Amino acid sequence: MTELDRRGFLTLAAAGAVAAGASPALSSTDVKTMPSPSYALTRPAYVGQSHLVVGDLPTVSSYYQTMLGMSVLDKSMSGEVLGAGGVPLLTLTTRGDVRAAPRNAAGLFHTAFLMPSRTELARWLRHAAHNNVTLDGASDHLVSEAIYLSDPEGNGIEIYADRPHESWSFNPDGTVEMDTRRLDLQALYESAPTDAWGGMAEGSAIGHIHLQVGDIPQANAFYRDVLGLKMMATYPGASFFATGDYHHHVAANIWNSRGASARSDNMSGLSDYTLRFNDAAALKAALGKLEAHEIAATKDGDVWSLRDPWGIGLKLTA
Repeated sequence: MTELDRRGFLTLAAAGAVAAGASPALSSTDVKTMPSPSYALTRPAYVGQSHLVVGDLPTVSSYYQTMLGMSVLDKSMSGEVLGAGGVPLLTLTTRGDVRAAPRNAAGLFHTAFLMPSRTELARWLRHAAHNNVTLDGASDHLVSEAIYLSDPEGNGIEIYADRPHESWSFNPDGTVEMDTRRLDLQALYESAPTDAWGGMAEGSAIGHIHLQVGDIPQANAFYRDVLGLKMMATYPGASFFATGDYHHHVAANIWNSRGASARSDNMSGLSDYTLRFNDAAALKAALGKLEAHEIAATKDGDVWSLRDPWGIGLKLTA
């Protein structure tokens, strides 16, 4: 396949794309290579890793390796650690009593893999088109360009690249302007280099994690008031939280999961994720807030573990 058929590929993405208006024209600042490390990772805290429980480990692992280009960094009888550039990003584990999580359960909406540049996003899109990767949607969020898909067990995935932070618009209250507009996949595809794709690029990371929760006020109370993340944006039924004025490191919505209760231990999907702190003082402040709200966290080495109100595991480390 040497050429992407515009109608066919845009139809593929139409299920998840929201045409709220034409995407703004890309300027030279939009397409320049982002600095390394990505802005999201230089904030006081960022998402380090995600951990999924799966029913069919070989199939799911193969998908992340072949379709996303991740490599296996560690392997055991019950799990694998996948990453890019030698950096662990995703842990997959299985167990004998895994039960498939229902669509309306609390847990993962998507894990968002942040490419180090728009060029790498385009390079991945070219790979996806040539290998018949099924897309769920594609959106221009003003602060980023994002492509959505799902792994073989329905775990949501976002592949995205940020626009430069200096091009983002902020409101007087400090929130960031985001939108959901149609992403021109054809233009993105045509901007990709034609050399061979070598897998997920060094510098790729988990830019954010998007959760399904049972109640937005309760999510706000936990992620903003207890953990101390800043509310960066709100949509109907969703809140977006971050540190250091990133557009969001964590998001929570009730679009499928309104009223959801806590997850059971043997449920498939998101088991836990890691918030890594660049600043020891920021971690100390977060731990202080947990103590003030009488939220229990267990310590193992330099990692503190706790659960949010829906039983989603959260690890804090510096």
